[in-house]
Amino acid sequence: MTSQDFPALTAPFELAGKRLRNRAVHSSMTTRFQQNQRVGDALIRYHASRAKGGAAMTVTEPMGMIARQETDPKVWVRDPASHDGLKRLADAVERQDCRILGQVQDPGRGRHYPGRSPAAIGAAHLPDDMSWTMPHALTEEEIGTMVREFAESSAILKACGFSGVEISAGHGHLFHQFMSPHSNNRQDGYGGDVAGRTRLMRELVAAIRDHCGPDFILGVKMPGDDGVPDGISPDDAAEITRQVIDPELVSYVTFAQGSHARSLEMHVPDRYGPTMAYMPIFHKLREACRGVPLMALGRITDPAEAEGILARGEAELMGLGRTLIADPAWLNKAVAGRTHDIRYCLSCNTCWGYTTMHHTPLCCVNNPRVGKPAEADFRPAPAPERRRIVIVGAGVAGMEAAWTSAARGHDVTVFGNSAEPGGRTLLRSRLPGGETITSIVDYQMPAATRAGATFRFGAKAGLDDVMALNPDTVILATGAEMLPPAWLPAEVRDEGMVPDLPTAIAPLIDRVERQPGTAVIYDMDHTDAVYAAAELLNQRFEKVVLITPRETIAEDMWIVARQGILRRMYTSGIEIVRLSEPVWSDALEDGNLEYRNVFTGETGLVHDIAFLAYATPRAPRDALVAPLTAAGIEVIRVGDARSPQDLIFATSEGHAAGNRV
Repeated sequence: MTSQDFPALTAPFELAGKRLRNRAVHSSMTTRFQQNQRVGDALIRYHASRAKGGAAMTVTEPMGMIARQETDPKVWVRDPASHDGLKRLADAVERQDCRILGQVQDPGRGRHYPGRSPAAIGAAHLPDDMSWTMPHALTEEEIGTMVREFAESSAILKACGFSGVEISAGHGHLFHQFMSPHSNNRQDGYGGDVAGRTRLMRELVAAIRDHCGPDFILGVKMPGDDGVPDGISPDDAAEITRQVIDPELVSYVTFAQGSHARSLEMHVPDRYGPTMAYMPIFHKLREACRGVPLMALGRITDPAEAEGILARGEAELMGLGRTLIADPAWLNKAVAGRTHDIRYCLSCNTCWGYTTMHHTPLCCVNNPRVGKPAEADFRPAPAPERRRIVIVGAGVAGMEAAWTSAARGHDVTVFGNSAEPGGRTLLRSRLPGGETITSIVDYQMPAATRAGATFRFGAKAGLDDVMALNPDTVILATGAEMLPPAWLPAEVRDEGMVPDLPTAIAPLIDRVERQPGTAVIYDMDHTDAVYAAAELLNQRFEKVVLITPRETIAEDMWIVARQGILRRMYTSGIEIVRLSEPVWSDALEDGNLEYRNVFTGETGLVHDIAFLAYATPRAPRDALVAPLTAAGIEVIRVGDARSPQDLIFATSEGHAAGNRV
């Protein structure tokens, strides 16, 4: 495909008198690249890379714009000491013919991590649905001050070179809280009927336009469906949108889903649901926009998907958040006929989890260079000298090391046990929600091949095989293996009578018939793959039981992923036995598995066992380290071979190793 294949996506557009070179917009994403409430180099690199990669407009994460946000971990707009950084950010983006917008937002009472916020504000004395934080109900005077400060800060951004702002009024944040009857039971002019509940938003839009003038892009992200009982349904959203979106004031509109509630997962549609997940709601709400340009978003990852939406007239702009995290050069590659070379978004929401729950800088499983120099369409720097690099293991860590080290000019040989690359992702890709995971290797393998790497698949590499190549460095990407749990007797562990979950489930993937009996997983892993396996087993057996010694399942997953897992487990009838461990007993002779509560010792039985496997912490496969080191060979362990972690650790480790050698 070339630019001729994307005429709608590459067509220019105009907002508030400002030209957009195409229809691709980088949606607001939390980066945590700010430094001490200032614009840092990483934040500039991040947005400049999206501009360099082809985006016509980029929206920042929420900025500190009102007095109560002065101590928030955001760029503090109202401090004159911030203005130089804001100007540098705007210049770095705008001089690449890309418009930059700052986001206007306050979480209000919303909180999706442990604890309750004493500084929370809201429309009313009603608790947050997730944290049960009770907010201070804003007075009318406080609302007026807040609106004025947001407008003043928007004018500061304009003076610093920004082309506009976007008001984030969805996701269960403050403005959403005012518009929803679920969170606003006020009896004054800012509550009651739809006109009262939307008054804050109407005043905010008018104030920003008044302070910034007609040549300033003003976008609004509205709630489309918050998934909360008595909240904002699509029908409610249409009525609210007609109240708020004034064609004379608003430049574009888009819609968000979910809220700070059990529906938070709707905020970032993942790989367990359909692509283009929001489009049915966008179709329903388009008329309510009153002719204001509509920006589509919501798991749009493929250029052909974006082109189709625009070509059919379903939207005027394309909002791409996670898609452009995974590959900032997504558009440039598409129009250059290089769609095969795109690092596609997995829709795994690892990016959301790390920034929002772990409070770490933005990162991506399929893009180890987020916010780093030369990110857009990255090409490794040539190595000072050509060396012989042997990589043992062809999972995503080994393959990332392979393409980067080969692209630097090294002589690279990769050993892989399987007949094809991918390691443990090969099995994961065949479980529910796993189809997108293949895109990691879909990028790595061609890149490594083009760079001249040699592959030896289908053979386990021993010490002699490695030494025969006379390597200068060995990158060990041999992965890890699950350890048998302590409740298994020694003879059972030694003979492998009860296998680990990956071993046990592999033969069942291609079977379609449903068989009698109960499948049991002992879960000490708490990763997405365990619950995907449980879903598959639920299709193969009459009953599935998860037993975990923890107080619930999926504890290591970020909240939007955990919500989806819990919803799927409970709605599909999978039984969860918490705070318990199996007991190896005579009951097994009759096909029953005994389990015991870890606190009380109280026992129970799972009947008619037809499948039993464990998912436990993994130990690195590092047997080659000692002999290679003794032979004087430099050994670099990456991914699970160094420390069993998630996929983002594997790709980042492999990338670092490939650029190090």
